[in-house]
Amino acid sequence: MGFFEKLGIESSKASIDWELKPSDTFGMFESWGGKERIRHKSERFYYFFIDNNGEKPELLLMERGIKYARVLAVIDAPRKMLNQCVKSQGKTMSIDKSYAIDDGIRKWLEDNVVETSDFSNVRILINVDNENKLDTGLPILGESLPDLGKHKLRSKADLFEIEDINSVVRAADLYDSEINPGGSYQKHLVDNGDGLVVTDLVSGLMWQREGSDINSIRTVLNWIEDLNTKRFGGYDDWRLPTIDEGLSLLEKTKNSKGLYVHHCFSAEQPFIFTSDQRKPGGYWYIDFTQARVYWASGFNPGGFGRVCRSVTN
Repeated sequence: MGFFEKLGIESSKASIDWELKPSDTFGMFESWGGKERIRHKSERFYYFFIDNNGEKPELLLMERGIKYARVLAVIDAPRKMLNQCVKSQGKTMSIDKSYAIDDGIRKWLEDNVVETSDFSNVRILINVDNENKLDTGLPILGESLPDLGKHKLRSKADLFEIEDINSVVRAADLYDSEINPGGSYQKHLVDNGDGLVVTDLVSGLMWQREGSDINSIRTVLNWIEDLNTKRFGGYDDWRLPTIDEGLSLLEKTKNSKGLYVHHCFSAEQPFIFTSDQRKPGGYWYIDFTQARVYWASGFNPGGFGRVCRSVTN
């Protein structure tokens, strides 16, 4: 079995783009075909890069397309080789601290991963979503449960300066890996049983398990309007979460998909818009890859959407 077959992808439809770098991706994929070689929205590109957001750099395989991105696998490469590659490139200008691989890592990948039948160095993430789509491992809504208490979170969108965020996060005692690593909010998710949503009995919020593709805030808001028109999950009052509500989803440890959120949620939304805006400009996001709140433009590159609604008691 070849490398791509192991990932569940037909090898005739995929190949590694060894020349593609993280710094190329915005121009190529977020402007709907910034380079002529992209012919269609469904076209996919595969490349390796180093993610240095965590405590240690990780070598990842990315699947990329127009307004589309997901990490397919983590590669267990020699730590010294990754550290040297990052060090040689200096500080990255990218917000997500992504680095291109060098010739040495490419040679190692060709010899030990891509052109071999030994997959001991590959930790596959791509199939986790499908495996867990129906079985969340959560209690079913309506089952007898102990009194868990309530923790009402701010639901009204607001405008915040950077200096305000520390107090916002700490006031609700929410977990953020940088601002409030000791946050003690404890959610209790239950499965609504429809494959679409789960509910946090503590916050009283119903959550979409999947979400939108990456897009501008305007497009995401139009997407939400469409969900409400079509009564997604049987309801028409879906909205973006506030910072408080979004942070309530964070877990203190990564799931098998590499995100700090319960595995019942799709890995295809690694960061999501909140309804809160930044003063003087921009939007606040929740980043499930680093377990934190941050701000960025609502348009370049935009973000993913995941909706919630307040459950009426």
